[in-house]
This record gives sequence, C-alpha cells and structure tokens, in this order.
Amino acid sequence: MTLQQTWNARLSYNVNTTSNQIVSVDFATGLNRIKHTNSSGCKIYPQYVNSTIGYLLKGGSNEGIHYTNGNKLLGGMRSPSWSPDGKYVVYEKTGWTTRPLQKKLYTWDSEWEYRFMDVFPDLSDQGMLVFNSKQTGTPGNSSVAVVPPSEYDFTIPFDTFEKGLIDPVSYESVTEGQSGCFQPSWSPDGKWITFGYGYWFQGRYSKPGYIYRTKSDGSYYQALTTNTSSSGSNAGFPSHSHDGKKIVYRVFLPEFGLRVLDLETNTTTTLTTERDNLPFFSPDGEWILFTRNVTLPERGQFSNYEVCIIRPDSTDFTKVTSSPANDAHAFWTADGRIMWSSGMWGFQAEAATYDNTFQPYGQIMIMNVDGSNKTVLTNSMWEDSMPCAECHYEGKSVMRRRFDCGRYADAPLSS
Repeated sequence: MTLQQTWNARLSYNVNTTSNQIVSVDFATGLNRIKHTNSSGCKIYPQYVNSTIGYLLKGGSNEGIHYTNGNKLLGGMRSPSWSPDGKYVVYEKTGWTTRPLQKKLYTWDSEWEYRFMDVFPDLSDQGMLVFNSKQTGTPGNSSVAVVPPSEYDFTIPFDTFEKGLIDPVSYESVTEGQSGCFQPSWSPDGKWITFGYGYWFQGRYSKPGYIYRTKSDGSYYQALTTNTSSSGSNAGFPSHSHDGKKIVYRVFLPEFGLRVLDLETNTTTTLTTERDNLPFFSPDGEWILFTRNVTLPERGQFSNYEVCIIRPDSTDFTKVTSSPANDAHAFWTADGRIMWSSGMWGFQAEAATYDNTFQPYGQIMIMNVDGSNKTVLTNSMWEDSMPCAECHYEGKSVMRRRFDCGRYADAPLSS
C-alpha cells in the first residue's frame, strides 16, 4: 500500500477508502512475486495457514479474518496470529475504557516494569509525580494532579473546571474545547508546579495560553504571564531551571520562539525567535533543550522537527538530530544525556493497525548532549514518546519514562 493509504488506514472514516494487496516474494532472491488478493479494503497481518493465507480486513461491514480460499470470520478484531497447525487463532479486541492509574502492562524488557500513566508526568527530586489528568479523574479535565510513585490516589492542586478562569481578551472560559493545563514542571524544591494553562492544538492559532504556577498543596496559584493582545498570544510548555530561579517556555503567534522568565526580577528575555517548542533546562543549567520545526526544501515549509540545544544566554545553538523523520519530545536524563522520540523507522505496522489516532509512530532513543552515541531504547508497535528524567528518591536510583500512549517504567540506572 502507498504511504498515504497507510496513514489513512488509521482512521475509521478513511479506512474504507484504503486498498492494498497481499503479495509474496522469494525470501532469498526477492523474485517470484505473487499477488494473492485483488480486492478492495485494508488487508493487514497476513500469515500462511496451511495451504491458504489468512489476514485481517480492517473496517467496513466485512471487517474480520479472511482467507485467500474464500473463508472468513467476521467481527471487530485486531492483530490475529495463527497456531502452527492452523487450528487456532489468537487476536486482540479494541477497548476504549480508560485503564486505572498504575495498571501494570506488558513489558518487552525484563529490566523494566511498565505501568499505565496519564499524560505529561514529571518526577520531582523529592519523589512525587505530577501529571495532567487527561484520562483519569474528570474526563477531559486536564487538571494538574500529584501522586506518590506506585500509588493510585492523587490530589488536584489546580483544577481547570473549579478555577473557571476567563480570558481577559475574548472573555471566554479557558476550560472550553481543546484547552486546560499542559506540561506541569516541578521546581527543584518541590514546592511549586509551573504549567501551561489555556488553548492547545489547533486552538493555539487564535486563542491564548498562559504560564501559571501553583503550590504543590494547592494553597495558592498565580499567573506568570499575561495576554493583552487581541491576536491571542499563546504561551505554554514551561520548565524550571536547576536553581528554581527561572522558567523557560514557548510562545506561539503573533511571535514565535522561546522566552526565559526571571522569577526574582519578573523580567522576560527572548531566547529564540523560530518555531520552537518543548524547552527544558538541563540538570546543571548549562543548556536548554527544545524541538524546532525546520524547513526541508524538498518537502516545503515547516516540514520536519529536530532536537536542538542552546545556552541560556542564546549562544552555542546546535541541532543534534538530522534524520529525515521527526525527532521531538526530548528530555534530559540526570547525567546530562538526551532522551527523545524519533520517527526514523517510519510507521512499521502500527499506522494501519491503530484505530483513530493522530500520531501513530515513534521510538524512544538516547544520545549524548553533542548528538553522538544515538541508541534506540524501545521498539514497540505503538508510539513511545516524551521520556522522563532519571531521579533519586527513597535511597534508590530509578528512571521514569513517559509515553503518549500512557506508559512509564522503573529500572536501575545501571540497566
């Protein structure tokens, strides 16, 4: 199937327009190419089953398991795999019920324990997790939530619905539509949590976003940025400096780039003016890590994402990735290395397998600060993204990794 049809197949309203065929070739030579199907529809997971080939037809009234001999077993199923004798088939069923927080998940690496976690988790130096309650708690609330690692009951120091903030320019509630809190970040002393509060995704083009902070116990909160522009200036994705004195964040329209807010003087300086996002101070405060939307001449304007670093004084800008795919969602480890998500392996099988997702690719990688020694850490069929930094707490050294699909893991640093 073509690249575009692979992309289309991930969505229920596009899958019926997608067609591909099952083909076999001689493994050793690549010759003897045989096309085994000649029908419409998205056909995935082909496997030899005795004298025929079984596969999954995704979407439509004929969705289910089909065979090239004409037999079929209709129904909503995914990822079929047949026993060697062809008598049994194991498959998955898609479910949309939200997993409970901390639910243990399958791990492909025995050194790691994987559990479900909500979006944008960040582990403090004191050993507390903060995250956005996008799936847990009130549906769609996207509030700031705090929980001890491995526990289930979380507190809400900042509730987006309860605050009911009103944008001073548009006079609209900031909790409507694609909005709420995004990317909470701990202060080094664990007393404050800074976060973006406002509109994200497509809403950022016309509606505002602000940088807020709240006491971790919810006793006080304040806005750190204001919006007096009718064009809807949007600020978000903040990160504390190693000493807690500064916050770096991104702005989007009418200006672009990264800004650094000095909490002691309440002054803001311009760090960059490009289409930059997701900035993070390094553990020693020497660098700021971020993602830049760059132009590839062969693809057109704003066509690729790269991981970059820059000094807090705007010097020594360096682009540390250069793959033709997107490299983004980067984060520091405690020892000053960079973990990030890369799409350089393409869709693999996951785009066509996915149901109704907007971003079906990405593997976690790690590299040195200069971009050397790039190493892949995950290779699942799902999107693994936004790794979280290593931390020391309760006498143990652990590493937390966070994922868009809602997983995180614990492991000794030696692994």
